[in-house]
Amino acid sequence: MHPFEQTYMEMKKPNSFGYFLDGKKVDLTDKLISKKVKGFQTWSYERKFKEMGDYQFFVDPVPYFEPSEGKFIRHLTKTIIDVHNAGEGWDSKIGLKAEIVPLTRPYSLYAGNIFSGTVLYYGKPVPYAEIEVEFYNDMGKSAPTDNHITQVIKADKNGVFHYAMPFKGWWGFAALIEDDVKIKHEGKDYPVELGALIWVKTY
Repeated sequence: MHPFEQTYMEMKKPNSFGYFLDGKKVDLTDKLISKKVKGFQTWSYERKFKEMGDYQFFVDPVPYFEPSEGKFIRHLTKTIIDVHNAGEGWDSKIGLKAEIVPLTRPYSLYAGNIFSGTVLYYGKPVPYAEIEVEFYNDMGKSAPTDNHITQVIKADKNGVFHYAMPFKGWWGFAALIEDDVKIKHEGKDYPVELGALIWVKTY
């Protein structure tokens, strides 16, 4: 969906979904439940946790074609859930093709805190990566200009970025990278925008 504007998009069943814990990936793709929200296809998963740990949930969606931009979009997404105050493992690499590794503990944030992370592509830092920042606007906030809907920041030469989140709620950070593959559509090859995306919540 478009998080700030709260407009939904159709989503095919992801290529993969699961979590990373203690150095291992657990595949939960076949556990996803299909659900319609406002007439659009979405996917959900629910679980009660017993074992302590920092669970890094991830999803690899099917790339979708964006005609207005002339490219496919594939955002590798993750969020980190701390179970029973484990407090360890939140800064581990999952090993996704593109990912943001937090430098700030991502689940104990107040509004006004600074979130920092490192953008990786094939496990290596991406110098001067461009990161789009957007608020999950379930509060009905209005933006003073269109540019305020999606904030844009850049990483430094080591792929590290910082951003102070002004109010409580969910914040998405998407580092945009031109992938090294193309996808054929209607007889033509199109580039793929690969996004390393992480969601964090402030209180």
